[in-house]
Amino acid sequence: MYTLFDPIQAGDLRLANRIVLAPLTRNRAPDAIPTPLMAEYYAQRASAGLLITEATAISQQGQGYADVPGLYGTEQLDGWKRVTESVHDAGGKIIVQLWHVGRVSHTELQPGGAPPVAPSAITAKTKTVLIRHGVPAFVETSAPRALDADELPGIVHTYQAAARNAVETAGFDGVEIHGANGYLLDQFLKSGSNQRTDDYGGSIENRARLLLEVMRAVTGAVGGGRTGIRLSPVTPANDAFDADPQPLFEYVVRQLATLHLAYIHIIEGATGGPRELPERPFDYAALKTAYRTAGGKGAWMVNNGYDGKLAEKAIANGADLVAFGKTFLANPDLVERLRRNAPLNVPDKTTFYGGGARGYTDYPALSK
Repeated sequence: MYTLFDPIQAGDLRLANRIVLAPLTRNRAPDAIPTPLMAEYYAQRASAGLLITEATAISQQGQGYADVPGLYGTEQLDGWKRVTESVHDAGGKIIVQLWHVGRVSHTELQPGGAPPVAPSAITAKTKTVLIRHGVPAFVETSAPRALDADELPGIVHTYQAAARNAVETAGFDGVEIHGANGYLLDQFLKSGSNQRTDDYGGSIENRARLLLEVMRAVTGAVGGGRTGIRLSPVTPANDAFDADPQPLFEYVVRQLATLHLAYIHIIEGATGGPRELPERPFDYAALKTAYRTAGGKGAWMVNNGYDGKLAEKAIANGADLVAFGKTFLANPDLVERLRRNAPLNVPDKTTFYGGGARGYTDYPALSK
């Protein structure tokens, strides 16, 4: 039987253990440029088997929150290169989560003050973050416009270019496509946000089309073995909803099985909330079976509210990787703490978004 601390091969990635730093937005990249402080933050956590960066915009159109990093300019790539070098020097593996927020944005963040884009012109009942008087503030999202079908190949190409730049220029070990939490690709997937009547709306096959086109383009650029994807079948985050998610996501993972991915990253339940949603039942075991039966060999990563005991149980029950979020945020040496069953630092919620080193790189390690 495997444990959290056993090595694993995930596609082309040889990982020292099965503990993963989940992607965590921290709003500490002014002008969308990664900073030296971010390099320190990630290097502190390099003992994880895998680090997944905070969500990183593939274009300015893909930006949805103030002071989150991008991957579409020279300064951004240079900043990320400092991060990857710091992590590699510390013996870690790091991949970048590629992001287009779609309708979860604001005109102040969009090129020329344009409206955000979406599969359909339906405003998300959620909030985003802008800087007001020097501090982050939550504001309502702006009304989006529906993307024309002839714009979608350009978005696919932008994902592909970002992935290639991430690996070849910035030095990442791979990429994760953010297909979860009510952002653009998830908006296309789910019936609550996609009311299109063209080839990208209506049927399951049509609603999954854009996500699969992106995945094929990205794996063609950097290889399936360096590519993962994050999915959230039933989370209500960012006003995400589908009337019948089980057949939708089983179809998606069966198609993904042919791409020889490094891993599938599944958020169980509500992102950052309950793992079980009685009003939105979902069979995660059946989802995994659908992927494996279709020939999918990528590692199966689980996420949402895991502690050490629950993570060990998940590994014993067949999960390959477990992602830790807020716990890893506050415990840079989480791997060692879990190994020794040591006490954990408590995360300071007031420093989650924006700011400097406090609540970011100053959490003490066991040795201190």
